[in-house]
Amino acid sequence: MTEKFLNKYAEFVDAVTSNPSKNKEAFIARINELYDQGCDVSRLLTATIGMSAEAGEFTEITKKIIFQGKPYNDENKFCFLRELGDQVWYFANACIALGINPYEVFEENIRKLESRYPDGKFSIERSEVRKDGDI
Repeated sequence: MTEKFLNKYAEFVDAVTSNPSKNKEAFIARINELYDQGCDVSRLLTATIGMSAEAGEFTEITKKIIFQGKPYNDENKFCFLRELGDQVWYFANACIALGINPYEVFEENIRKLESRYPDGKFSIERSEVRKDGDI
């Protein structure tokens, strides 16, 4: 890759980046607009960023066990437990931000999976070819 190509790519990235993503005033205006719509932006951002970060920490433990020779033992299972606890903490914040009962999340997940796998068994085809709205 040449420096010219990288500069051209950076220009492309800038051109296809939303205004609130690169402009403080537009970002603040969007945040205010979302608050006016009833969105608890602060808590939602905390939950979103936190869940992503904690998933990365959980993944890091898995990577070290599978690829770097770290033992699969009670100590490392305890590390998994703690990271899952952190994920649950952020999950609860997401539920609060969205005004939903955490129990509803589990119920809806069961409905979604029962619809996807009506016979109650995993299917590669059904996991890959989904109905409209089934993400």
